[in-house]
Amino acid sequence: MRIISYNVNGIRAAITKGFLDWLQSANPDVICLQEIKATEDQIPVKEIELAGYPYQYYYSAQKKGYSGVAILSKTKPNNIVFGTGIEHMDFEGRTVRVDFDDLSIMSLYLPSGTNIDRLDHKFMFMDDFQNYINTLKIAIPNLIICGDYNICHEAIDIHDPIRNAKVSGFLPEERAWINGFMQSGFVDSFRHFNKDPHHYSWWSYRAGARGNNKGWRIDYNLVSEPIKHRMKRAVILPEAKHSDHCPILVEID
Repeated sequence: MRIISYNVNGIRAAITKGFLDWLQSANPDVICLQEIKATEDQIPVKEIELAGYPYQYYYSAQKKGYSGVAILSKTKPNNIVFGTGIEHMDFEGRTVRVDFDDLSIMSLYLPSGTNIDRLDHKFMFMDDFQNYINTLKIAIPNLIICGDYNICHEAIDIHDPIRNAKVSGFLPEERAWINGFMQSGFVDSFRHFNKDPHHYSWWSYRAGARGNNKGWRIDYNLVSEPIKHRMKRAVILPEAKHSDHCPILVEID
């Protein structure tokens, strides 16, 4: 199974930049999208179906043009879960999950901490999400959580760890949380296969950051421990340029 996660920074804008042609070429079995910034009635679902994805699950924020996640699948899942049942998470459309016979896949868009209010909200989300997943994986141990975590884990995951040490996304408290989250039973699929520096999944639109590869690795396909032996490959796909993020891929046997 080929699984891709991609923060598209607006699915309608991404489509105008050739997203659907790229999707057909990349040909994942499942793609998890974040920051779709649209409601289902605003999305060309028929065109997406013609691209090979008849099963489409959208979970939009209540605020128009903001946040939102989706999962597109070639095959029909057994079960779909929109949100977590925790209001402050679900209000902004940040999680959707599909369950197949032998694994479940979640699309996650964790908040950014752009100011002090949002940083407090981010920490609340992180704590509540950890508790939610601790409970969920008892019932669903074969879980892959794909998405934009808005956190760099290690210094290797950011182009300038010194000057960004006090910036949200690389704060010690955020890094400690994602480290603890991984240690609670998840494998960073990309780092499992690749220990090299200079691999990023997001670049600022400013100052030619992408062209100079001054990026951050904040998107992860985290694979639960019980199925880590089924991982075959994990890569970042920086050649796809429909967003300020790029897609990330994991293949599961």
